[in-house]
Amino acid sequence: MYESKTHPPIPRELFLKRVLLHVAGAALLLFGSLMCGMAGYEYYEGLPWRDAFLNSAMLLGGMGPVDAPRTDGGKLFAGLYALYAGLVFLIVVALIFAPIVHRIMHRFHWQEDQ
Repeated sequence: MYESKTHPPIPRELFLKRVLLHVAGAALLLFGSLMCGMAGYEYYEGLPWRDAFLNSAMLLGGMGPVDAPRTDGGKLFAGLYALYAGLVFLIVVALIFAPIVHRIMHRFHWQEDQ
C-alpha cells in the first residue's frame, strides 16, 4: 500500500490525498458504528432516535452512555457496544495517524540511505 524505503517519499499532493482517504475511511467507520449503535439502542431499549444517537455517540466518544439500560438485552448490547466502541476508537486513531507516522519514518530512512 505504501512505498517502500527504497523509493523516495511521495509528493505532498499525493500524501495529502492519502491522508484524506484515511480520514474518509475513519469517518465511514465511525458513521457505520454510530448507525449500528443507534439501531441497537432503538431495538433493545426502545429509545427514540435522538436518545439512541446521544448514547451511541457518547460511547464512541469514550464518555459512556447517558441513559442506563433497563432491559437484559439492552444491558448486554450496551456492554458489547462499549467494548466495540473502545476498539473503534483505537482503529480510528491508527487509521488517521498511519500515513503521517509512515511519512515521518520514511523520511528518516530515506535520508539514511542517501
